[in-house]
Amino acid sequence: DVCSSDLFLLAPNYPAGKDMLSGFKRYYKGEVAGEILTPWPQHADWSAEFAKVRATNPKPDAVFVFYPGGAGINFVKQYAQSGLKEQIPLYASFTTDATTLKAQGDAALGVLSTMFWGADLKNDANQKFVADFKKKFGYTPSFYAAQSYDAIMLIDSAVRAVNGKIEDKDGMRAAMRRADYKSVRGPYKYNNNHFPIENFYLQEVVKDANGELDTRIKATVFANHADSYAKDCQMKW
Repeated sequence: DVCSSDLFLLAPNYPAGKDMLSGFKRYYKGEVAGEILTPWPQHADWSAEFAKVRATNPKPDAVFVFYPGGAGINFVKQYAQSGLKEQIPLYASFTTDATTLKAQGDAALGVLSTMFWGADLKNDANQKFVADFKKKFGYTPSFYAAQSYDAIMLIDSAVRAVNGKIEDKDGMRAAMRRADYKSVRGPYKYNNNHFPIENFYLQEVVKDANGELDTRIKATVFANHADSYAKDCQMKW
């Protein structure tokens, strides 16, 4: 239970890394066993950080990290190679997804993460999107592809709403605020600050029926979640 555990936190020392840890701690109810912001982008060897995790007393119940892209590939592989994965579970955000799993290999198996979308979400729009994507490209889409597809369909819904008169900017904006289209993430709406009010899901890295690494949704972490800054936004509809 992450709400009552002692977690060790790691992220790169740049705005996104700091924001990710701040957001994590906003809802985390347990104790922070340790926290390290690592150099970015030069950092490529986490042996010193792993030594600090090992030396933490009492031993952390889990390690939470935010390392996107190539850094995430290296971190997950090194975490497994160090032997820590067998001792302390790894939780992640934007670290284990369709863009990194192939390179991470079995080192990523069992890693838990959260995301607003998953390829296995059971709604008609998503199932069609994933099937069409796999047919065309031969691999599972990532959340980047899902976001891009949703953005295209959102714009399309606005163009249709103004009957192609894209110079009607007020009409376009009003239509986009309604999010009246079939999203791959399922139904959602926009808050007053134009951030989505949407679900977030717990995902686990597994192997599919073909032996390929993939993520599977285990539970809904937040339902119809609104970001924490909307209340401070001056925009009103």
